[in-house]
Amino acid sequence: MELNRNHYFMAGVVLVLLGIQLRLVDSFVLNEQTTRMLNQPSSEGMMSIRPMLQGVTPMPRKVIKPPQSLGWALMSIGSVLILHALAMKPPGAEPQH
Repeated sequence: MELNRNHYFMAGVVLVLLGIQLRLVDSFVLNEQTTRMLNQPSSEGMMSIRPMLQGVTPMPRKVIKPPQSLGWALMSIGSVLILHALAMKPPGAEPQH
């Protein structure tokens, strides 16, 4: 599939909005299911007491703190994609000779 002006513009808008969200929010707190999924051992053969205790005691929720520079980077990349999309010719436009 060939990327056209609309694809670049939409990707730019999504990245700018994601960057704004990361700049406005200090941290994300994951729910118990996601925290439990991240704490599972990678191999099935590992024996641990942790899986037995997960059903009994509540797990502390994992907190993710993204760096501030990540928001700025996403906003920058998104704005470049938007400007690139505006400089392209619209889909269906006839090439000029």
